[in-house]
Amino acid sequence: MTIRDQLHRYLFENYAVRGELVSLYDTYRQVLGQHDYPAPVKSLLGEMLVATSLLTATLKFDGEITVQLQGDGPLRLAVINGDDKQNMRGVARINGDIADDSSLHEMVGKGYLVITLTPKEGERYQGVVGLEGDSLAECIENYFMQSEQLPTRLFIRTGMLDEQVAAAGMLLQVLPAQETSPDDFDHLVQLTATVKGEELFALPANDVLYRLYHQDEVTLYPPQPVQFLCTCSRQRCADALMTLSEQDLQEMLTEDDVISMKCDFCGTSYSFNAAEVAEIKQYGADDNTTVH
Repeated sequence: MTIRDQLHRYLFENYAVRGELVSLYDTYRQVLGQHDYPAPVKSLLGEMLVATSLLTATLKFDGEITVQLQGDGPLRLAVINGDDKQNMRGVARINGDIADDSSLHEMVGKGYLVITLTPKEGERYQGVVGLEGDSLAECIENYFMQSEQLPTRLFIRTGMLDEQVAAAGMLLQVLPAQETSPDDFDHLVQLTATVKGEELFALPANDVLYRLYHQDEVTLYPPQPVQFLCTCSRQRCADALMTLSEQDLQEMLTEDDVISMKCDFCGTSYSFNAAEVAEIKQYGADDNTTVH
């Protein structure tokens, strides 16, 4: 993670509107690093990373958020998982050819957007919306209008910086329980829509906000770092093995009597020999089990 992987929150003094700005470099590259995705999938994962970070910042709870696209097209699944500490990871699963100029709907086909909130305390919530917009940003805006009735706009940019992939974006949202003129919100939306990718990629947040809103009073709050972090572990793999039947485990054992498991998110591999598998099944996969 570099210092540039950051989320900024800001507030308009004269409007009941809040804003966020996020820029992602190393986080984005690490998500892509374990896979050779087609160019449109790389771009879409960058958009989803930006959107997930922005969405996480709008939620007032400790926990995780998962944003995923599912469909019957060649891009079967694209998912980004994040949490309130801005730890991010993501993966895509492809079954078919994806042309370099493929649109969102050509990749996903007939599908939907699923947003799952998993607080550390309280009930899990899942919202599902159809892919009615032409872009991921429009689909998420539709989600907010359906689920929270809060006018929300996202502005997402992906591209290159110093010959490396970069992703960034901004969010505007009317503050709940406060009156805001539609004209005031539209005014801010029109200003924000002019932001260019190269501005978001290369300029500090305060410079971007000044260029967009120099006639308005804006309070910019200290940034929060964003980073790639995978939650996989040998313990979690052992827990997964615990749920399988003896027959399934025997079928998974290779000629060398080893079960190999690889994390799709970060590429880390975990191996369990036959003796370790037997020990897991006999004693359980708790931290006291001798799982090397």
